[in-house]
Amino acid sequence: MRFFNLSCMAEEIIIPKGVSKTEKYEALIPQLKSLVESEPDTIANMANISAALKEVFSFYWVGFYIVRGEQLVLGPFQGPIACTRIRYGKGVCGTAWKEQKTILVPNVDEFPGHIACSSLSKSEIVIPVFRQEEVVAVLDVDSESLNHFDKTDERYLSEIAELVKF
Repeated sequence: MRFFNLSCMAEEIIIPKGVSKTEKYEALIPQLKSLVESEPDTIANMANISAALKEVFSFYWVGFYIVRGEQLVLGPFQGPIACTRIRYGKGVCGTAWKEQKTILVPNVDEFPGHIACSSLSKSEIVIPVFRQEEVVAVLDVDSESLNHFDKTDERYLSEIAELVKF
């Protein structure tokens, strides 16, 4: 007797070619909503969101850190090896967690206490993920270019972070 895993269907993100950053986000978000709404596992959803963002925008590094006690612990990500644990209030991720707000850093070398997991990362944006007004994770996105992120990224990445359910 053969068993098939019907829940493992190939997924594909379709983004039109030659469109603006805003148009990419607007094409991506409904697809991510559809992808995660039928999957109850938070880790699986974080993994697919990370993969989709990396694929669509070619970010240097994109992933999640999950709150575990007084630390952020590395969760699903796409990109090179990363810092495994970040303390509360430390670096961009720990600061976004502590301040409970998005932090956009045009030049990571100018951020006090920046944790350099890679010298290739030049700019960063970190978006808190909330559950009942408490930060439970952060979405961290890095670029190899200075000044890569702007209010457009902040707006749409915040909307994407809201898709993660704990």
